[in-house]
Amino acid sequence: MHLALYGRNRSIFTLLISFVFVTGCSSAPADNPSGEEPSRNSASSSEVAQANTPQAESHPNDPFESFNRAMWTLNYDYLDPYLVRPVSLAYVNYTPDPLRLGVRNFLANLDEPFSMVNNAVMGNGGVALDHFNRFWLNSTLGLLGFIDIATYAGIEKRSKKEFGDALGHYGTGKGAYIMLPAYGPIVVREGADFVDGLYPPISYLSFWASFGKWALEGMEKRALVVPQEVTLENSPDPYALTREVYLQRQDYNAEVASEEIDADEEAYLDEYLEEGFD
Repeated sequence: MHLALYGRNRSIFTLLISFVFVTGCSSAPADNPSGEEPSRNSASSSEVAQANTPQAESHPNDPFESFNRAMWTLNYDYLDPYLVRPVSLAYVNYTPDPLRLGVRNFLANLDEPFSMVNNAVMGNGGVALDHFNRFWLNSTLGLLGFIDIATYAGIEKRSKKEFGDALGHYGTGKGAYIMLPAYGPIVVREGADFVDGLYPPISYLSFWASFGKWALEGMEKRALVVPQEVTLENSPDPYALTREVYLQRQDYNAEVASEEIDADEEAYLDEYLEEGFD
């Protein structure tokens, strides 16, 4: 069971995190009291506009929409405002910054081996080498990853790649979109991410260690999207908007070739989801 927990690097309420590519386009995160990280999104403006249209036609990836909307209400109206959000902000605001940074570095270092393998499978040899070098440097000179020596050495911090991303890269469909109670959105293809839990050091984690990793990373990421909440609040259909952006994020992570990019649409999207992260 801990393999599945480990593979989901998101908070209990990841439906808000769908708005930022906290892992998709990240560089080394700056240490700050809010736990903010760079964010981007790859959905086109036309898809965002369609998602903002109430009573839109049923989505081909959302066969369980009635159930999903009920779970959205549970998560968005009750669990997040009364549990996940206050707990996350308390952790970020009251934990000393050096401690938070060290823990964040340590947890991210655990993901480097499977990211190396999955990038190699996807044909990203240079990126795979970066993951390899980051792992051995940070695990040794960086005191098990608590200090990000690799970044100081000029090795770029890369976004993690999971096995489901590799499958998507080679044409495996996303499958059904499902909103889980007290968890957030997933697609069926993400079930394959359990494979990543077979690689050390992740494979050595107990259930509770995996749960702690998931919870700590989730609190950091939930706190960083607080400025994005207005986007959902102003949307006529927050559920549909979240779904569209989340599905686009899956394509981005899988490096799926997209259609020709419209520069005006991309500029619109940048303005729509622009965040002032470092």
